[in-house]
Amino acid sequence: MPEPAGALFNSLLELMARLRGPGGCPWDREQTRDSLKPFLIEEAYEVIEALESGQREALLEELGDLLFQVMFHTQLARELSEFSMTDVLEHLLAKMTRRHPHVFGDRTVSSAREALSQWEAIKHAEGSGEGKPRSVLDGVPRNLPALLRAQRLQVKAARVGFDWQSAEAAWAKVQEEVSEANAALARGDHAKVREEFGDLLFSLVNVARLLDIDAEGGLQAAVEKFRRRFELMEAEVTANGGSLSDMPLEELDRVWERAKCRDGDPPGGRGAEP
Repeated sequence: MPEPAGALFNSLLELMARLRGPGGCPWDREQTRDSLKPFLIEEAYEVIEALESGQREALLEELGDLLFQVMFHTQLARELSEFSMTDVLEHLLAKMTRRHPHVFGDRTVSSAREALSQWEAIKHAEGSGEGKPRSVLDGVPRNLPALLRAQRLQVKAARVGFDWQSAEAAWAKVQEEVSEANAALARGDHAKVREEFGDLLFSLVNVARLLDIDAEGGLQAAVEKFRRRFELMEAEVTANGGSLSDMPLEELDRVWERAKCRDGDPPGGRGAEP
């Protein structure tokens, strides 16, 4: 019989304390909250990559690595006499119970949308009860990647009715932002171009959201497509004894088109798409 999850969890807590304790690992002992931040972010992204790969073993491993980061930060808090893992778990259990009164209480909801609306209302009431004014937009971390942060903020605003009526209406806003960016470019106003560029990206995220497209995932896919095709182009040039930096742009365009064809796309021009 496999060991119960609770016993394994306690073993992991003991392992973490030993790594940080006297005679533990020198590297683990010198870590701080600041030094661990990049690892927490990295492990979260590795979980996403494992999810997208569909590989069971990869997901199992990466979830464990992410959990270990939670353990690490909780151990640091315990050493500072701030809170323990017991406090973390008690807080989480209480919050999840409180925010699901349709499961653990006497309320009812008829859809996922209603459940989400109720969740937001409870969060708002919690903030008000603590004497803190709470915005509808609270809960979206500032350190999220910009496209993802834009989409999450837009989703929260849309929940209270502040939204475009359709993707077509949002697309018209994109065209407006393109015109404004063109005007700023024509004037040579770099600061305004930067501002309009941001507005254009934000407007594109709105269109993606209304079309049920993940903007961050869409851009990641485009980046991956470019990487894949660029490497195909590199491979062809290298196999022929050439160098990308020594080739004229016209020839690079022709090699790029062949790379696109090998990647499954018909010719379309380097400037048209990756």
